[in-house]
Amino acid sequence: MAQVYKGYHQQLDRFVAIKVLRSDLIEEPNFLARFQSEARSVAALHHPHIVQVFDFDVQDGIYFMVMELLEGSSLRAFQNAYRQRSQLIPINLSIKILLDVLSGLGYAHNAGIIHRDLKPENILFNNTGQAILTDFGIAQIAGARQHTASGVLMGTLSYMAPEQGLKNQYDFRSDIYSIGVIAYELLTGHVPFEADTPVAVILKHINDALIHPREINPQIPREIEFITSKALEKNPKERFQSAKEFSQDLLEAAKKSKVDIPDFIKFPPGYIDKNIRDNQKVVFSGNDRQAIPDISFSKGDTNSFISSNLISSTHPEKVNKHLIKFFKVPNGLKPGDFNEYSTKQATLIATLIFIIANISLFWVGGIYGWNIFVYSWPMELAAASLLLSLLMASRRSPWFLIPNGILLGNSLLMSASTLTSRWATWTYTWPLEVFIIAGSIILPIYLSRRGQIGQWISQKIGIILSIVSGLTISVIIIVSISIIVF
Repeated sequence: MAQVYKGYHQQLDRFVAIKVLRSDLIEEPNFLARFQSEARSVAALHHPHIVQVFDFDVQDGIYFMVMELLEGSSLRAFQNAYRQRSQLIPINLSIKILLDVLSGLGYAHNAGIIHRDLKPENILFNNTGQAILTDFGIAQIAGARQHTASGVLMGTLSYMAPEQGLKNQYDFRSDIYSIGVIAYELLTGHVPFEADTPVAVILKHINDALIHPREINPQIPREIEFITSKALEKNPKERFQSAKEFSQDLLEAAKKSKVDIPDFIKFPPGYIDKNIRDNQKVVFSGNDRQAIPDISFSKGDTNSFISSNLISSTHPEKVNKHLIKFFKVPNGLKPGDFNEYSTKQATLIATLIFIIANISLFWVGGIYGWNIFVYSWPMELAAASLLLSLLMASRRSPWFLIPNGILLGNSLLMSASTLTSRWATWTYTWPLEVFIIAGSIILPIYLSRRGQIGQWISQKIGIILSIVSGLTISVIIIVSISIIVF
């Protein structure tokens, strides 16, 4: 999904990895919103077993992330180094790798981030013999799309949980399954399910029974086999429910099996480049950068707090904190940041208001002989707008804005003329129709391209329009009755 370059920071005398995302991904809708949201979330992760993201930005249409440079290659290369000698990675080293990975994964899960694409290629090593998780957020940045480049699709699907391959649904337990596949491969030398086509791989994950690891490698302790098999349960409820639980049970199984787990991973000869620079300086970025008194060395870099700084510096004495909280898009926007509204309830409420308002007006008009609808017929447009506004807030879809904006806009324009009986004003207000229609079409197109941010804004607009529609209905009813009575 990206090309990785080795970069050098002259002032800090430090090498970094610059990951440039594929150009075909950038052409996808909502890419910018996904990139900013996920990259910001991943950059907030600080853990010894997760690769550090120093910065991210876009320049001249090139989207890139600046990361810690790891010199130790990948777990896949580590496996291949042993395979060349017809050997498996020793079980004590395999367990050490899994414990390192689970430590980083548990930290990320606690921060609300799911990896979605765990595999040996995304586990790297540093020069001190620790396993480091990489590429958090890349799958989400790419829209969780799977690509058919040689080796990429099969490699990804081989480590994919059944629910992820079948329904594209995933949670923290989907990552647990992927770690189970990695554990199975470390212990046996093979992934649990292999086939000639991608569809066949998915179907095997969903339907085929697992071949127990000891049937392939009898040297595997039974306690370790049990842990691996539990992580590979097809039903997520039967797997480990957290990375911490997985790690604790694995550590306990290793003790029962009398497996001596080393403090660091020992690499085979020739695996690590001996020309690694020692005492490399640290790069400060994001929140850490704000605490540095002299930031002249990084004044040209990205300031992730520029938007909040601008808001606070613009007429701070006039800022309404409640309005800012309502309109401010959360950093690292996640589904949990949305207010969950029921579409059924929204439809029911709007329909009841529509029916009750009409019946009430008919009833009052019939009793007193008032021709209320001479004055209040624009209320029908406002009532229909209320229904669409509530649906827009519950569904978070900007496309409700096209009919909604036109209905509510016309309701406001026509009610102004109807209730005042000054139809001459229509001569001056009808040109606003052009702006109402154009705005109702252009705005949802723009919001639809903003991804989750667009959905968040659409929900807020839906709430506002619901209030405006409700107030419009109330004002029309009150004014209509007042005109007739008085």
